Amino acid sequence: MELHRMSCDNPGTSSPPVSADNAKDLLLFIPLWTRKSQEGKQKLVREFRFESFNDAFEFTSKIARLADEEDHHPLIILEWGKVSISWWTHKINALHLNDFIMAAKTDIIAEANLK
Repeated sequence: MELHRMSCDNPGTSSPPVSADNAKDLLLFIPLWTRKSQEGKQKLVREFRFESFNDAFEFTSKIARLADEEDHHPLIILEWGKVSISWWTHKINALHLNDFIMAAKTDIIAEANLK
């Protein structure tokens, strides 16, 4: 499954979250991401390392543009040489297919930035 080629839909507040079994299957396509419970919500989390603050900042700018294009926004924590990104669907306070799509798209941007 090429998650990075998919587009996010606009889930309503009654959209079902991804089941635990489905989440395990989807994680196989984004193996560098971890499913974590934070603040009582399931999230997809990954940390990225960079050579400089500027490189990390440029990466976050690209993720911000992607988030606006897809209308799905992450938590981004920017530090010197490090960026942490968490994806979850705010409307349902859980994981949705959109989060896995965005994690895969984030990986594509990271691959281009980390070369």
